[in-house]
Amino acid sequence: QVQLVESGGGLVQAGGSLRLSCAPTGRTISRNVMAWFRQAPGKEREFVSAIWWSARITAYKESVKGRFTISRDNAASTVYLQMNNLKPEDTAVYYCAAGITYSESVKTYDYWGQGTQVTVSS
Repeated sequence: QVQLVESGGGLVQAGGSLRLSCAPTGRTISRNVMAWFRQAPGKEREFVSAIWWSARITAYKESVKGRFTISRDNAASTVYLQMNNLKPEDTAVYYCAAGITYSESVKTYDYWGQGTQVTVSS
């Protein structure tokens, strides 16, 4: 069974950086789009960023533009989310997801990771 596994979360001070990684285990999945979502306590899961495997097209939530960068390593089937200038409001569990098409809706993605906690202290 295919699973997505995230890593790289942790505790960081405001203004700091973290890099999240996501890779499938079990077998290679055939999905066009990889995305990152996040969910803060008491809030709905929200879109953060997405990247297409076949083309270097990316998308970002407005509030992370200029601070977060999504990238991929096709050979390793790994997706990264470089997060710079982190703010306390970035605190959440970050989830990796894979889907056939792109949208900012969680319903679009059919593979999910277990999540990794990112905590930004002020």
